[in-house]
Amino acid sequence: MTPRPPAAGTRLSGKLGLSDRIFGGLRARTLLSTVEAGLDLVESTLEREVRSADKLADVTARYLYEAGGKRVRPMLAILTAQLGRGTTPEVVEVATALELTHLGSLYHDDVMDGADKRRGVPSAQTVWGNNIAILTGDLLFSRASQLMARRGERAIQLQADTFERLVLGQMHETVGPQEGDEPVEFYLRVLADKTGSLIAAAAQSGVIYSGAPEEFEAPMVVFGEKAGVAFQLLDDVIDLSPDPSETGKVPGTDLRAGVPTMPYLLLGHRSDQASADLRARIDEGQDRIAAGADPAILDDPLTELREHETTRETLDLAHRWSQEAIDALAPLPDGAVREALTRFARAVADRSA
Repeated sequence: MTPRPPAAGTRLSGKLGLSDRIFGGLRARTLLSTVEAGLDLVESTLEREVRSADKLADVTARYLYEAGGKRVRPMLAILTAQLGRGTTPEVVEVATALELTHLGSLYHDDVMDGADKRRGVPSAQTVWGNNIAILTGDLLFSRASQLMARRGERAIQLQADTFERLVLGQMHETVGPQEGDEPVEFYLRVLADKTGSLIAAAAQSGVIYSGAPEEFEAPMVVFGEKAGVAFQLLDDVIDLSPDPSETGKVPGTDLRAGVPTMPYLLLGHRSDQASADLRARIDEGQDRIAAGADPAILDDPLTELREHETTRETLDLAHRWSQEAIDALAPLPDGAVREALTRFARAVADRSA
C-alpha cells in the first residue's frame, strides 16, 4: 500500500515560526490575515493542479504536496503583491506555478541526491523508483507551464528563465567546480541558481502581477536571490542536525550522498592538520558509500563537522547574505510589507528546520 503523508496546511503559524517572527507587531497583523487568505487561494489551486485523471500520476503528483511544505515562494509573492493592488487572481496563478516548479524540483533533487526522506516521509523514488519520481517532477513542471501560459509571454519568459537557472544550478552541482573555479564561490553561484532564482522570481512576480511600481522589481530580485542563498546556507547547517524529527531528513543526508555543503567546503580553507584529516575522512567515507558501504560509516566524522568551526562560519555567512537581502529593500516604502520582508530575511537565516 502506498504511504499517504499528512495533509498540507495553509496557516503560517509553525512554518518557520512565520506568524510571530515575520508578522509580529500591531501593524502587521492585518497583513498576516491578508497573506494567509492569499495562501488559502494558492493552496486550493495547488490541490487542483496536482490532481490527475490518470490514477498513478494522481497518487505520485499529490505525494509530496500532501506531505506539506513551508510555501515560502507563494508567501513571498502574496506579500510583495501588497505593494500594488494586492492578491489578484494573476498573483495567485503565478504563485501556484512557482510552487509547482519548486515541488517538481524536489522529486528530481531527491533522485540526484539519493535522499531517503523528504518532508518527514519516504522520498518518492524510494516508493516508486527513480524513473517514476523523475517523470512526476516533469509532470509538475508541465502543470506549472500551463498556468504561466495563461498569463502570457512575460510569465512564460519568467518561468523559462527561472527553470533554466534551476537546471544549470543542478548541472553545476553535479559536475562540481572545474579548473579555475574557486570551490566556495562556485558553490555560492550554484545556490543562487538552484534556490535563489526561484525565490527571486516569486518576490518579483508579486510586484509584476499586482501592478506595483516597476521600480520595485529589481530590488525584489536582489532580495529574493540573497535571501534564497541565506536559506540554503542555513540548510547546510541544519543538514548536520542530530535530530531528524525536526528536519525530516537523516543527519548529513547531503554529504552521505557525496553532495558538498558549505561546512565541508570551508574545511579546505583551513590550514590546520585536524581540518585536513576530517575532510579526508569524509572523502574516504563518501567513496566507500558510493561503493556500497553503509552510510552510517560517516556518523562520527559528521558529528565532528557539526561541532567544527566551519559550521559556525557557515551560519555567519548565512547571516551576512540575509543582511544583504535586507539592504536591497532600501527603495521600498516604509511600512508593514517592508518590515515583514526584513523579518523574513532574518528568519531564513535563523531557523531549526
